[in-house]
Amino acid sequence: MAEARSVGPVQPRSRREGLHFSVLGPVRAWRNDEALPVGSPQQRALLAALLLREGRTATVAELIDGMWGEEPPPQALAAVRTYASRLRKVLAPGVLESNSGGYALRLEPGALDLQMVEDLAAQAERARADGAIVEAREYLHRALALWDGEPLASVPGPYAETQRVRLEEWRLQLLESRLGLDIETGEHVEALSELTRLTAAHPLRERPHELLMLALYRCGRQAEALAVYADTRRLLAEELGVDPRPELSALQQRILRFDTELDAAPADEEPAPAVPLRPNQLPAAVPDFTGRASFVQELADQLTTRDGSLVAVSALGGIGGVGKTTLAVHIAHTARQHYPDGQLYVNLQGASARAAEPEAVLGTFLRALGTTDSAIPESLDERAALYRATLDGRRVLVLLDNARDATQVRPLLPGTSGCATIVTSRVRMIDLAGAHLVDLDVMSPEEALQLFIRIVGEPRVAAEREAALDVVAACGFLPLAIRIAASRLAARRTWTVSVLAAKLADERRRLNELQAGDLAVKATFDLGYNQLEPDQARAYRLLGLADSHDISLPAAAAMLALTVHEAEDLLESLVDTSLLESAAPGRYGYHDLVRLHARACAERDEQLPGESEAALSRLLDFYLARTAAAYATDRPGDRLTAHLEPTNSDRAAFADANAALEWLFTEASALLASLRNARSSALRRAVDTLWAAFTLAESGTAQSQYATVAGALRDTARREGDTHAEARATLCLAQVDLIVGRFDSAEELAATAMSLAQNSRDVALRCWALNLRGSIAQYQGRHAEAEHHYSAALDAYRHDGDRPGEGSVLCNLSRVHLAQGRVESALSLAEQGVSVYVDLGPALRLANAKYALGLALTQAERHEEASGVLREAHAAFRDNHQRLWEGMTLYRLAEVDLATGQPVQAAAGAEQALGVLADLGGERRRANVLTLLGRALGALGQTDRARTCWREALEILGRVGTASDVADLQSLMVDAGADSSAQSA
Repeated sequence: MAEARSVGPVQPRSRREGLHFSVLGPVRAWRNDEALPVGSPQQRALLAALLLREGRTATVAELIDGMWGEEPPPQALAAVRTYASRLRKVLAPGVLESNSGGYALRLEPGALDLQMVEDLAAQAERARADGAIVEAREYLHRALALWDGEPLASVPGPYAETQRVRLEEWRLQLLESRLGLDIETGEHVEALSELTRLTAAHPLRERPHELLMLALYRCGRQAEALAVYADTRRLLAEELGVDPRPELSALQQRILRFDTELDAAPADEEPAPAVPLRPNQLPAAVPDFTGRASFVQELADQLTTRDGSLVAVSALGGIGGVGKTTLAVHIAHTARQHYPDGQLYVNLQGASARAAEPEAVLGTFLRALGTTDSAIPESLDERAALYRATLDGRRVLVLLDNARDATQVRPLLPGTSGCATIVTSRVRMIDLAGAHLVDLDVMSPEEALQLFIRIVGEPRVAAEREAALDVVAACGFLPLAIRIAASRLAARRTWTVSVLAAKLADERRRLNELQAGDLAVKATFDLGYNQLEPDQARAYRLLGLADSHDISLPAAAAMLALTVHEAEDLLESLVDTSLLESAAPGRYGYHDLVRLHARACAERDEQLPGESEAALSRLLDFYLARTAAAYATDRPGDRLTAHLEPTNSDRAAFADANAALEWLFTEASALLASLRNARSSALRRAVDTLWAAFTLAESGTAQSQYATVAGALRDTARREGDTHAEARATLCLAQVDLIVGRFDSAEELAATAMSLAQNSRDVALRCWALNLRGSIAQYQGRHAEAEHHYSAALDAYRHDGDRPGEGSVLCNLSRVHLAQGRVESALSLAEQGVSVYVDLGPALRLANAKYALGLALTQAERHEEASGVLREAHAAFRDNHQRLWEGMTLYRLAEVDLATGQPVQAAAGAEQALGVLADLGGERRRANVLTLLGRALGALGQTDRARTCWREALEILGRVGTASDVADLQSLMVDAGADSSAQSA
């Protein structure tokens, strides 16, 4: 597999030294970072002609012809000499030379932007030929970034015009190559916007249409891909009287038959596995050894280098059952030919209560190497010295399996560079000097399934592949667990794979099911657990109770009631035992089966009554405090946090909104997972944490998980009879339904929440629910009702002193007035909303207000102002991970572009919006964007693709839209001349 090499960034001109020039834009010159005067247009034409010859001499006749053509002025020769003289004064001495009746520029390599692009393009070609696709793509990105507008801008003369055409064609070729690599590397969604713009700007170039078809197809938009072909074919026939080139026609046929080779970019080839070799004093290698290709290659490379010198030690670490011994033995067999003097092996029993003593092991090794019993000394140091002396000059491979720690291993290491050692251990040998450390992880799903098939047999698995995938997933892709499960199935001919999958689906019994003969996952984990110190064992048990895949260091510290520094020392010590994992600094997690073991230990061994519940309570307290702090930092002045449950944890504000949102998005998965199964004593805190974390749903970061947790908490509150918690969880569900366009459900849930909260006098819920119901009514076209709800919400927010809430409602009222045609009042309300947020200081919600103002300005036909305001909002949404609003703002900007006669920009913007909103925002929003995209494409003459977009939009609106929505789109399609089948879709 060809790996991407590091490609450095383009060097900014301000950092470049010496004399340098540009022609890929205006013709300019610099000395270091100082711009040089290059004179009049004709003088720049002379400079450009010399630069483009890249050191070759241009005769005066060639220069005159290139600058003025067939009718030069009478004083052309004198003018050329004058321009040359002026340039000589500006440039360094010796740069502009007079040769044989002409002129030439002597430049340092890379002094011209054109040369830099040529070099980058050549490097991209070489990288592409080597299979380094990502690297090639980056080189082309850098090359294209050097273009600064139209080449030779404003330079007169026929030579400059000819070169402009050549350079623009070259730029398009490079751009097409880069877009092809974008698609090849899986960036087809991101490429759509640029391809839409490119095909509109160059409708007769077939390669961009081909790339657009492929990108659309890979996005699941087959009908649009075929419509692009139809538009292109018609245009080529009308404009040039030709058919599409064979490549384009062939792609159309492949799309028609759903050619699977089009589905994804070709995968890089896997590294060739090392040639298996046979040792003579090692345990037998398992016949069904599977996968681990990258580790096999890495360790094989470490055992010997080109010059024959050897790496002394390779240490494999990982949890019990991950396959350390199996891999080490396999590698040792593989490396046999490099160690003709023998291979030594010992199981050091490091995970047991009676680990092997180094003295005894050395005695065994010395005997195996030919030392008589009488010659073997008694002390450890003397044996170790004799062992090293015996190995001197020999090439021997030593495999030390299942080591306890570095202290046990050090006396057993050879002292000569001709030998090598492989160590396996559950602990990371960070204190073993010079060791090459390898942290062995679980198998990939593909490797795990292959191992399962090799043990069970292809015939039994073929018919139940999905069940087999469930089995290996339940095994956590742990090799030992997979081997046990597969062995049990192989021994029971009456079982099906589905029966085994069902048995493993019950987490409470999973560890008990994973045992066969003397193999047992639980017993393997017990060996490691029983060696832990008391504080380590407590941390191991309690952290296993958290439902998240991983946990941050501060959250773990809160759960364990320790300081952050104390917790870090403790958790890092658990990482070294391989019972805990750390995929990133400050984050910790368990393998799935290890987590089940930790929980079983908590149920069995927890010594203080209620300690487990107290730990979970501390964790939830931490999350509520930090989420409330993030909310308050992101939304200054918002009163919601005053209406949340109290906590004992610190609610100190974050440094700024960016830091608050970064924390929230990073913690999203862990935070939501911790809430789902909250116990009755912590239920209200869990619901309030969810409410304060609403940005996770609104931004699209964790919308589905958020809704699932909200539903679970609502159901728990209902069972517990806690109407306060039930109302708030129900409102969270209503907000999600509004985001995704399920308006009827959202209205029902919001009304239910208000009804539940009547007796509790929940001020915050009443404010939010009224605002929410106003938005639902607005989206459904019930404008008078929307205005009624918004007015009530405005009073409620003002009564609570909630200025951000007031600003939100003012902006929402603005949109109602727009829908009613009251443009001036809509503008006034939006401006009031913006003013509220400006008074509160910098905050993301100002972008929402600007979004509303942008809509009002658009409808007032103040398009330039609307575009400016919407672009400010878009930048804020993008920088703060608000993907829903980022996508919607792109859509609104595309509306402005279309209204101002810029269909190319509108189509590109609509494609960007579709890409951002692909997995959030709901079907109705997608239909709106598709409708706009169709209008822009129709304006560009791409009628087939426009009709396809409208048909899809009409199909969506038939499911989720109103009768008015459907009628409006049908009317648009009729006006645009769409066919009758589309009208009846």
